[in-house]
Amino acid sequence: MKLDEEFLHDRDHSFLTDDEENQADLACSDDEHDGDGRRCGANSDTSSPLSRNRSDNNLTDVPPPWPQSYRRSMDLMTGMTPPSVSFMPRSLSRRSGSSFHKKQQSSFFDSFSSSSSKPLISQPDPDKEDTILPPHFPSQLKLSLTDLPLPQSNLCSVSQSILNGTNVLCGLGLITMPYAIKESGWLGLIILSFFGVITCYTGILLKRCLESSPGLQTYPDIGQAAFGITGRCIISILLYIELYAACVEYIIMMSDNLSGLFPNVSLSITPGLSLDSAQTFAVLTTILVLPTVWLKDLSLLSYLSVGGVLASVLLGLCLFWVGAVDGIGFHATGKLMDFGNLPVAIGIFGFGYSGHSVFPNIYSSMKDPSKFPLVLVICFGFCTVLYIAIAVCGYTMFGEALQSQFTLNMPKHFLPSKIAVWTAIVTPMTKYALTITPIVLSLEELIPMAKMRSHGVSILFRTILVISTLVVALSVPFFGIVAALIGSFLAMLVALIFPCLCYLSILKGKLTNTQIGLCMFIIIFGLVSGCCGTYSAISRLAYQMT
Repeated sequence: MKLDEEFLHDRDHSFLTDDEENQADLACSDDEHDGDGRRCGANSDTSSPLSRNRSDNNLTDVPPPWPQSYRRSMDLMTGMTPPSVSFMPRSLSRRSGSSFHKKQQSSFFDSFSSSSSKPLISQPDPDKEDTILPPHFPSQLKLSLTDLPLPQSNLCSVSQSILNGTNVLCGLGLITMPYAIKESGWLGLIILSFFGVITCYTGILLKRCLESSPGLQTYPDIGQAAFGITGRCIISILLYIELYAACVEYIIMMSDNLSGLFPNVSLSITPGLSLDSAQTFAVLTTILVLPTVWLKDLSLLSYLSVGGVLASVLLGLCLFWVGAVDGIGFHATGKLMDFGNLPVAIGIFGFGYSGHSVFPNIYSSMKDPSKFPLVLVICFGFCTVLYIAIAVCGYTMFGEALQSQFTLNMPKHFLPSKIAVWTAIVTPMTKYALTITPIVLSLEELIPMAKMRSHGVSILFRTILVISTLVVALSVPFFGIVAALIGSFLAMLVALIFPCLCYLSILKGKLTNTQIGLCMFIIIFGLVSGCCGTYSAISRLAYQMT
């Protein structure tokens, strides 16, 4: 009994990953027995399957790894309907004694209990391979996480997962895909399709990594399982930088399209300082989206963001209508291949297929995770067809005059053009807050607890972060070049290189030579494409700014 009590104290402070610490407090504070008659924490040889850097002799007083808020915030961003979760404070959680909570907590810890002699990456049970763990519960964040909505819904069906995955992929990359084909030439369509195939494959690799242990549920979890806390932090930072860059692109996208509708608008601040149309609308759109970042309940925006799939299809239909019905026409012109501009185009291709940050979340939220490869194939197949269709239409309609966003080329006096432009303006407004919220929550985790109890501090912090995206957008207002830079540097790492590296590390010794060779090919391809694309994008960016 004394040993049990000592272990319960240790378990309350033990190392748990990705929002699990609070659930540990819930399970071990009630002093209940599980189905086998054992009390919670009765097994003293427990270890986390996620960390390769931790010794079993150092289980106490280890803070949970950063970021804890990743799973919950990314679920909101994709408009997913994850399992029911609760963000109750610890004091309230300890008083919760419902049989539902106790049953869920018992099964949760049973799944994590293991002997110290077992490997840190546990072998999947073939009978429980598709079991979904209960959601993670954060404990350290007392300000922002309690501001988030608490959706009460079931796990996602296959159709819901397809919708979520397609919504992630068909985003900013869609509107600049014709520009990428203009840069690469017609053979770029083959490269675009190739990117679709290999990024779909790396998405499946992430799924195999998740299956290696029941404790893995997010991309940072996979990074930690492969390379320890360092891997978790590196991957998390890359994912958050990618989200931040997407917010910058949202502002550029909205300001460019609004300035196309109202080109004569300007703003004089002082006699020596004035803003042109694009800069004025960048400021105005930032002011418009700022209150959405302050919202405590993001559920409405989360549901609206799912309409991004319809918005993508609507953009394609409007483009085709202008070309086929309104008299613009389609012209078989253009170069076959432009090797000089190909690296920039490759960066944009990668930008269009980088949805890997949320694929593990989608997998973990599925009723039937075994259907996840099918979900990926459908999502990537649909997006590839849509990308090719819009790229062909845009390039044949506008040729070498294509701008970085095809909506800027569409004649504004046509009704479909107006619909397309306003769709390109409104859609980012619904996604901006959801995209920046994961960054906000992750940074707030780093603030000392005493300073996090003030909601006013959070509002100020969010405001500063939003203003910073405006400053970056005003400094580099080049949508296509920024997209190429994001795709070349970040997407190659997140969508190609790290999935293969994690797969090779986690399943080391269990892979065939063919699997290893294929992963090595993708890694080398990603490195070469990333280096060439990043250099080309930075060079062009420097040229545009001089």
